[in-house]
Amino acid sequence: MKYYSTNHKAPEVTLAEAVVRGLAPDRGLYMPERIERLPDAFFEQMPSLSFQQIACRVAEAFFGEDIEKAALDRIVCDTLNFETPIVAVEPGIYALELFHGPTLAFKDVGGRFMARMLGHFIGHSSQEVTVLVATSGDTGSAVANGFLGVEGIQVVVLYPKGKVSEIQEKQFTTLGRNITAVEVDGTFDDCQRLVKSAFLDEELNHRLKLTSANSINVARFLPQAFYYFNAWAQARRAGIKKDLVVCVPSGNFGNITAGLFAKRMGLPIERFIAANNRNDIFYQYLQTGVYTPRPSVATLANAMDVGDPSNFARVLELYGGSVEAIRADISGYWYSDEQIRETVSETFARTGYLLDPHGACGYRGLRDGLKPGETGIFLETAHPAKFRDTVEPIIGAKVEIPERLAAFMRGEKLSLPMRADFADFKQFLWNRA
Repeated sequence: MKYYSTNHKAPEVTLAEAVVRGLAPDRGLYMPERIERLPDAFFEQMPSLSFQQIACRVAEAFFGEDIEKAALDRIVCDTLNFETPIVAVEPGIYALELFHGPTLAFKDVGGRFMARMLGHFIGHSSQEVTVLVATSGDTGSAVANGFLGVEGIQVVVLYPKGKVSEIQEKQFTTLGRNITAVEVDGTFDDCQRLVKSAFLDEELNHRLKLTSANSINVARFLPQAFYYFNAWAQARRAGIKKDLVVCVPSGNFGNITAGLFAKRMGLPIERFIAANNRNDIFYQYLQTGVYTPRPSVATLANAMDVGDPSNFARVLELYGGSVEAIRADISGYWYSDEQIRETVSETFARTGYLLDPHGACGYRGLRDGLKPGETGIFLETAHPAKFRDTVEPIIGAKVEIPERLAAFMRGEKLSLPMRADFADFKQFLWNRA
């Protein structure tokens, strides 16, 4: 299958080229030339299949023309050595818990899958690959741990100083080996700008083989479709016969874009709700039909602090640029920090279910957006213990830290400070070559 740029000014490429390049030369994001609709028989069979079996079939639809089945199945099964369960929170509302992987965040799926796929493609190449990733929280830890120790790959994680939680920071700054953390004096958008600028610098790319592990990379965001299929299969096993409404806490929009791909593949999802924090760029787009990016602001749901979501280009491409078509499938809400606090507190007191700040946006968006008789699932994207400094004062109780997180906290922070200046970043990368 060929992959084309959303800007339509670059040549089509193979899957391997799209994965290794990350970003197209014309600054566009790669899209597959077609989306395969899966047969009805597969959906009838899905409730009897395991997560790995479901994901292998979905992966085949995406990547089966470019990777032989045995290798692709191995990549999928190595990635998904954990479950993504749905949990009832209250009648008609379920949480899709995506925090049961190694770093306790949803990005473990995309990060681990991409590490394995990139390793497959570079094989025994004599040239080392440098993976650049900007993170507003969980991407850095998922990617860093997914690539840790992979031969022939160096990872550089850029993150905004003082704008990620301590636990999130420790998960990617304590690893060493082939992982380098860069602490940028700026916002997530600054980090993302530095990464994109590096890809578009001809001199730098001639010296280094660069790729991205952000959701701009097709190997990062497409595998996230796996857990939408798994959620639907679990809902059917639980006796839920209706099409589902799915609410996605949304920052860079890779997660909801993967869900939209799943819907195009035939997954019976009625519609989506995009839940924003104060960075309500997509919400405003739905209201006005005009996309107006702006500098991000810091919030309690820090992984969603994105002022110019990269994957919005893919959403536009899927819907032919029609805001009316987008509105037909996606509605939006946004929530202030105070509303996030209220939601965490009230939900815990009433149901006993503890939300993290991002899941709180998802839960509240679902609760506000469900119509009578509908059943919904919201994505709980990270373990609340990763945000204990925020969550504990809200609920007035201690949050138990899983041992996997506690082990990271005992590590020594290793990071390099840097201004949000591309000349500095380019020199840093140049010196590494």
